[in-house]
Amino acid sequence: MNTSSATPFAPVRTARELRALGAGSSGRRAVVMTMGALHEGHATLIRTARERVGADGTVVVTVFVNPLQFGAGEDLDRYPRTLDADLEVALAAGASAVFAPSVDEVYPGGEPQVRITAGPMGERLEGASRPGHFDGMLTVVAKLLHLTAPDLAFFGQKDAQQLALIRRMARDLNFPVEIVGVPTVRETDGLALSSRNRYLSRDERRTALALSGALFAARDRLAAQEALRARAEALPGAQNRGENRAEALSRLGEARAAADAHAVAQAAAEGCGAEAVRAAARAVLDGASKAEPPLVLDYLALVDPADFTEVTDDHDGEAVLAVAARVGATRLIDNVPLLLGATMSTMFGATQ
Repeated sequence: MNTSSATPFAPVRTARELRALGAGSSGRRAVVMTMGALHEGHATLIRTARERVGADGTVVVTVFVNPLQFGAGEDLDRYPRTLDADLEVALAAGASAVFAPSVDEVYPGGEPQVRITAGPMGERLEGASRPGHFDGMLTVVAKLLHLTAPDLAFFGQKDAQQLALIRRMARDLNFPVEIVGVPTVRETDGLALSSRNRYLSRDERRTALALSGALFAARDRLAAQEALRARAEALPGAQNRGENRAEALSRLGEARAAADAHAVAQAAAEGCGAEAVRAAARAVLDGASKAEPPLVLDYLALVDPADFTEVTDDHDGEAVLAVAARVGATRLIDNVPLLLGATMSTMFGATQ
C-alpha cells in the first residue's frame, strides 16, 4: 500500500507485528477500535486515549470492517473504506500505530465457530432491529482486546448500547481492561458524527436533524420540568402543608405572571420525568415523518443504562433516551443521557 509523505507509518497488518509493537515499553497501552472512515468523533477518542496514557504510552487504533456484525441486506459492501485518509487522521490525533488486519488475519479458517453471546441486553433495541449484530460486535471486540492487550479501551457514547454491552462483557468475563466511554461528538448543526452521514443527500440530512432535535427537545423539556418542580418544592410552607407536586405547581402558577402560570399548568398536565421526555421527543419525530424525504422511525426508547430495559413513568435516576431511524437508505442512531428526578443543580452543576 502506498502512503503519503504526510503519513510516515504504514498500517500494522498482522498479529505478530502487533505483538512486537511497543515491546519493552513501560508505558500504558490504549486501544481505539474503529471500522475506518475516521472523522472528528474518532479523532476525539484517539486524543482522549493519548491524554490518558501520556507521551510514553502506546495508542493503537484498529481499523477493521467486521463482517460478523452486518446482517443480510445491510451495508457491508458499501461501507466506506478510506485507509489512506484514516492513517493521516490517526497520526494527527496521536496514535502510535494503526492495526488494519485482513478478514483472514482476524478470522483464520473462516467465521469462528465459538462466539460471544450478548445475552438478553443484546436482544433489545439495536439487537431486535439487527439480529446477531451484538454477538458479532462482542466477538470481534473480544478478539481485538486479546490481540492489542490494552490497559484501557475507548468507545464513543453515541453507540450507547454497544458501550454498555462491552462493559458488561469485560466485567462478566474478567477482561483486565478499563472500558472508557467518551461523549458523543456532534457536527455544528447537532447531527451526531457518523461514518454513515456521508451517505445523506442535502435533503436527507435536513430530515435527519430530527434525531438530535428530538433528543434535545426531550432534554430541554426535562430541564424545564425539573426547574418547575424545584421551584414548587422551594415554596414557603409547601412541605409543611403536605402539598403534592401538582398542588404546589398550581400555587406557584397563581403567584406568577399569566404566561408563567400557563407554562406551569401545562407542565403539570403533561406530567414530569419519563412521560414528558417521551412526549417531547415523539412530537419532533412525528413532524419529521411528514417531511420530504420522510424520517422512518425504528424505535424511540427511554431506557435504564444498566440493561437497556424501558424505564417506568415514575423512574428516578440515570436513563438513556435512544432513537434509531432511516432517512432514505441510511439508518442512523443517536442518544442522550438523562437524569430523571434530579434538581437543576444536580443535573448541570451547582455553579451553572
